[in-house]
Parts: sequence; C-alpha cells; structure tokens
Amino acid sequence: MNSETFLSAGRRVVTREAEALTLLSDALGDSFAAAVQVILDAPGRVIVSGMGKSGHIGRKIAATLASTGTPAHFVHPAEASHGDLGMLAKGDVTLVLSNSGETPELADIIAYTRRFSIPLIGVAGREGSTLLRESDVAILLPPAPEACGTGIVPTTSTTMTLALGDALAIALMEHRKFTPTDFRQFHPGGKLGAQLAKVSDLMHGPDELPVIASGTHMGEALLTISQKGFGVVGVTDAKGALIGVVTDGDLRRHMQGLLDLTADQVMSKSPVTIAPDALAEEALALMNARKVTCLFVVDPTGDGTPAGILHIHDCLRAGVA
Repeated sequence: MNSETFLSAGRRVVTREAEALTLLSDALGDSFAAAVQVILDAPGRVIVSGMGKSGHIGRKIAATLASTGTPAHFVHPAEASHGDLGMLAKGDVTLVLSNSGETPELADIIAYTRRFSIPLIGVAGREGSTLLRESDVAILLPPAPEACGTGIVPTTSTTMTLALGDALAIALMEHRKFTPTDFRQFHPGGKLGAQLAKVSDLMHGPDELPVIASGTHMGEALLTISQKGFGVVGVTDAKGALIGVVTDGDLRRHMQGLLDLTADQVMSKSPVTIAPDALAEEALALMNARKVTCLFVVDPTGDGTPAGILHIHDCLRAGVA
C-alpha cells in the first residue's frame, strides 16, 4: 500500500514539473533573447545571485556558465551586503533570481547595480515585482503550481529557474561555437575529462616508439617487439614515414621461414593510424572496430612520421570506455 502511495506522489511531482517546463518553453520570448545579448555584450563576468533555494540554483547556473565559456561566479546576497559587492565591477552583468521578486536580502545588490549602471537581468515568478521592475531585462517565469500541493515548497519554480539557466548557457555556448576541445579545458578530471581526453594526452611519445627501418630482418624486428612491449612494430621508410606495421597476426601468417624474411615482406601496408588531436574515445572505437590493440599516432598534415603510439590499455586506464 505504501509503495503505491510513494510512487503516486513521485509521479505527480515529476509530471507537474514536466508540465511547468513545457509552459516555460512556450513562454520564452524577447526577454530571453535580450538576456543572451546583454551577456554577450558584457566584457566582464556574469554575477549570479539569489537567496535560499534560488541561491542554490544560482550556484549551479554560475558553474554551468563558467564551464561552457561564459566567465561567471556566484555572489551570496547577504555576503554582498557585507563587502562582497566589491566583486561586482563595471563591465559585469548580474543575473538575479527570486521567485517572489521581493526577497529583502537582494535589495543592496539591486541598488548597487542601479547606482553603477551594471546591467541587471532579473528572473522572478511575480509580474510587477520589485526585482522585475528594476531589471534592465526582466524574465517572468510562467504561473505553475509548486509540486508539493500546498504551494509553499520551492519545487516547480526552482526547476524552471534551473532549466532557464541551462537554456541561457547553451544559447551562449552555441553562439560562441564552444567545442568539445574547449569544454575539456574546464573538465580535465573524472569520467567527463576522460571522454574528452585527446590521443596526445594518453599516447606514448617518440622515445617509446616500436619502429624499425624498411629492410630490417625479422630477427631484429622480433627483438624490438619484445623490448618495447606493445606487441607490434612499425616500419618506416628512409624519410621516417610510417609505411607498415607488423602485428601478431602478420607473424602467424608468416611463421614458415619467418627469420629469413624482412619486415617489408611480413608487414601490413597502409596501417590504420589516428591523429594526435583526435579524441581518445574515437581511438578506442577505431581499435574496437578494427580489432587491434594499438594505433600509431600520425599527424595527417605532416610527413607521415609517427609521433607516438596508443595502446588500448592506455584508454582503459584513463577511464575511456
């Protein structure tokens, strides 16, 4: 009995918040576009502020903006009244959040923006509220009941505010043509950092390359394979360009009289390579598709000289999977 009651409550909350997000999407208009433009025009940072639950949402919005190419940080309105107003400067733009639009703790930060002509973007759920009246750009959240049923617990309103912050961040990111490479600069750690790692971040460099010159006898080639420990050896021409690779499969196919052969007679020609600036995730997918455990790293704009080698274990150790 309790299980059904819990599920019913959970589904009701999710449904109400989903309906509110649809209302928000339909309500976005000129004020949203104006907010994006104001932020783009500001040479400084986006200063996000809000009290209580709006403050928690504001911290997340500031973090999302900062990680997607829009410098931003959160200023607590109460701390702002005790010295942190100094964190706001000419050239900045403020994004202030308040469901009621009448939060008293916001008075000083609002007044400061007016006094020093710092653009103010206000987000509130009450039309005609102080925050929206004072704002250069006023974004009114659509009327939607809180999911708690009593109308007193910030739920639907904070969900809409969070989604609005994401919408601003992505609109700005797309306008700035923020790439996965840019994104990784702010996300070097964890699973996300691993997924966005470049081949050059994980590869073994020139000093560890298992390479031999064209014409080398297989006895020496086997010695290089054993010493380097990658299970393969690359074959290069007189200019140092990679022209082939001797793999375990090649060795098995040429077992008869192997030591009487040269690497050129055994190698697989035109080997599959990967560029140093490719994502490690792309390299792993290529290895899986070709059923190989190593890729030589070659700059496609260069002279064909291998710059490194990437083993599948390097990707797995880094969390690329």
